[in-house]
Amino acid sequence: MKDLNYTDAMARLETILSQLEEGNKSVDELSDLVKEAADLVKLCRTRLKTTESDIHKAFEGA
Repeated sequence: MKDLNYTDAMARLETILSQLEEGNKSVDELSDLVKEAADLVKLCRTRLKTTESDIHKAFEGA
């Protein structure tokens, strides 16, 4: 999962959200989807924080 870029992770999150909204998944499937979504959210947050840090570093010397 760490190989996913931010855009792909967000696209997968949107797909998972659509599947959850359909409401036709079993409890086991729901559990797996929620766990995957949580991992994707963590990945996206990390990427955003890294990008924010990189931007701050880039403008510190400007």
